[in-house]
Amino acid sequence: MRIAVVGLGGVGGYIAAHLAKTSHEVIGFARGEHLRKIQNDGITIIEDDTSWHPEGTSSLTLTAHVKLKAQELKEAEGYFDIVLFCVKSYDLKSSYEAISSHVDEETIILSLANGVEHGDELRVLSECKVLDACVYILSHVQEAGVIRKKGKVFALIFGGLQEESKILKAVCDEASLRAKVEEDSKTAIWKKYIFISAFATATAFYDNTIGYVYEHHYEEVKTLLQEIAEVAHAKGVNIYDEVEKSLEIAKNLPYDSSTSMHLDFQNRRRDELKTLSGYIVKEAKREFVEVPFMQKMYGELLKRHKE
Repeated sequence: MRIAVVGLGGVGGYIAAHLAKTSHEVIGFARGEHLRKIQNDGITIIEDDTSWHPEGTSSLTLTAHVKLKAQELKEAEGYFDIVLFCVKSYDLKSSYEAISSHVDEETIILSLANGVEHGDELRVLSECKVLDACVYILSHVQEAGVIRKKGKVFALIFGGLQEESKILKAVCDEASLRAKVEEDSKTAIWKKYIFISAFATATAFYDNTIGYVYEHHYEEVKTLLQEIAEVAHAKGVNIYDEVEKSLEIAKNLPYDSSTSMHLDFQNRRRDELKTLSGYIVKEAKREFVEVPFMQKMYGELLKRHKE
C-alpha cells in the first residue's frame, strides 16, 4: 500500500519513521528546512528511556536515523491507500484539499490533530473512508530533521469503521506502533481531549511546564478538567472518571514536559487556542453549561494574541 503522512512534526515525523520500516511505500509531506534536512539525511528520532530522574533527565537516550521519502504537498503524485493527517487543526481543511486528487472513496483517512470534531470535518469534505482517531505522544521538532520524543507515552487510537480499522491496525502492528481499535471512538477521543485541553490551556496560561502546573496549580487544573467533563456530559459523553486519571497522568510525566500550544505561545507561532480552549467555551454556551474558569483563561489567552 501507499501511505501518506501529511505533516512531519513531532507526531507525524515519529509515526512516519516507524511506518518507513514496513513493507509499505511511505511518503511524508513537510516544508522548509525541516523537509530539506529529511530529504538529504533522513529523519532522526531521539527517544528518551522511561526511567526518569527527579531533575527530569533520562537515564538512557536512544537515537534512530531513518531514510524517509519526503516532499512538499503540492508535489504529491499517484494514489494513496491511507492518509494520516498530522497537521494542526487549522491546517486540516487545506491539507485535505491539497491531496484530494490523490485519494478516492476507498482511501482510509484520519486526522491526528487535537480536537474532537475532525472526523466529522473530514466526512463533510470527503467521500473517503474516515476513521475517528487520536494519538497519545509527547514529542516535538527539536531541530530541522530531528524529532524528540519524551517518555514512554505512545498510543494510536482509532475506530468508526470495522474493516478499515483492521487494515490500519495491521499496518501499525508491522511498524511496531502501539495501536488500539475502539468501538466507541467518540468517547476515546474525548478521553484524550480532556487532558490536552486542560493542560494546553493551563501551561499556556501559566507559561510553564505540565509538571510545574500540576505542582503549583493543582486545584485550578482540576477545575478545568471538571468543566470539560461537564461539557462532554452535556454532549452525551461520560468522561468524569478521566478527571482523576488525567491528573495521575500529569503527575507521572517528565516534569519538563509541556504542550504544543504552550510552545506555540512561547514562540509566537500560530496556535490551537480556538480548538483546545475556545471550543469548550463555545459548546458550554450552546449546552447551557457554566465553565467560568475555562472562560477566564481563554479570555486572557485571547488578549495575549493582540499584544
